[in-house]
Formats: sequence, structure tokens, C-alpha cells
Amino acid sequence: MAGLGIGLVVLIVVAVVGGLVFLFGVGIYNRLVTLKNRFQNAFSQIEVQLQRRHDLIPNLVEVAKGYMSHERETLEAVISARNQAVGALKAASAAPGDPQAMSNLAAAEQGLSGVLGRLFAVSEAYPDLKANQNMAQLTEELTSTENKVAFARQAYNDSVTEYNTYKQTFPPIVFAGILGHSQDAELLDFEDEKINQAPQVSF
Repeated sequence: MAGLGIGLVVLIVVAVVGGLVFLFGVGIYNRLVTLKNRFQNAFSQIEVQLQRRHDLIPNLVEVAKGYMSHERETLEAVISARNQAVGALKAASAAPGDPQAMSNLAAAEQGLSGVLGRLFAVSEAYPDLKANQNMAQLTEELTSTENKVAFARQAYNDSVTEYNTYKQTFPPIVFAGILGHSQDAELLDFEDEKINQAPQVSF
């Protein structure tokens, strides 16, 4: 009879401990989901601004084309880089935080910034283009968008850092893999600051 009582106590203790572990795991899971949703939402703000950037570029090229007919190679390079960036953004939007997707997006945007810089440099030789009001407006909008990208990227990186730090601490690190959060989210970093600084052109 005493053995039965001890067995019952053990079962109760095991049940209580198991229940506490379960509740603790639920709390960690909910926190992980919250932090993941936060950085994914932050990425959506980057997406909005980059889409805006991509939408401005064809208009920019169209205006420039009327004055820079001899710069066909440069204009085509801009459109090609823009299309690559659009594709990279689409892939990254489907998997925010994925290391490969973030790396490809950063590379594509840097490439786009590089050819845009060349376009603006070449445009210096075309005074009539510099005086064009549409070109001036587009350049101003592009500069504004670049600044918004920089702010959105900082917010995303802050959210990713918070998520990664939480899941790497104890005890979340014990549960993260089991709960489907084994992989760290990737920061969106650019090797240079081109994308954060729109070309400074005097129109």
C-alpha cells in the first residue's frame, strides 16, 4: 500500500514537471514566433522601398534615352541589373532571413547601384539631360527612396539580431531546433554603402 502511495506521488511529480516543461516550451515557441514575425514584417518594409526603387529606374532610363542615344550599352546594363534585382527581391520576399536569398539580394542591389552610378556619371556630359525637370524629379525620388531603404534595412537587421540572440541563449537554444527554429536568420548587409547613398548629381 505504501509502495502504491509512493508510485502515485512519483507520477504526480512527473506530471507536474512535464506540465511545467511543456508550458515553458510553449512560452519559448511563442517568443520565437513573435520575433520571427517581427523581422519578417521589417523585411516587408525593405521590400516596399526596393520595389519603389525598381519602379523608378525604367522611367529614369526612358528619360535618359532621349538624350543619351550613344550610351545604349550603359542604359541596357542598368535595365539588366534592375531586372536581376527584381528577381532577387522576389526570392528574398518568399524567404526573409534565408542566408542565400539575402546574399543574392545584397549582391543584386550592389550591382544595380554600381551601374546607376555609371549612368549618372555619364549623364554629366549631357547638359540638356541635367536640365530636364523629369530627370531632376526622378533623381530626387530615387535619393529619397535610397534613404528609406537604409532606415528599413537597419530596422530589419535590428529585428534579426534580436531573434538570433534570443534563440542562441539558454534555455531557448535547447528548444529552438525542436520547434523548427534551428537556422539563424541572415542580416541584410551590403559590402559598400552605395545603396545607402544615392548618386550625388547636380541637376
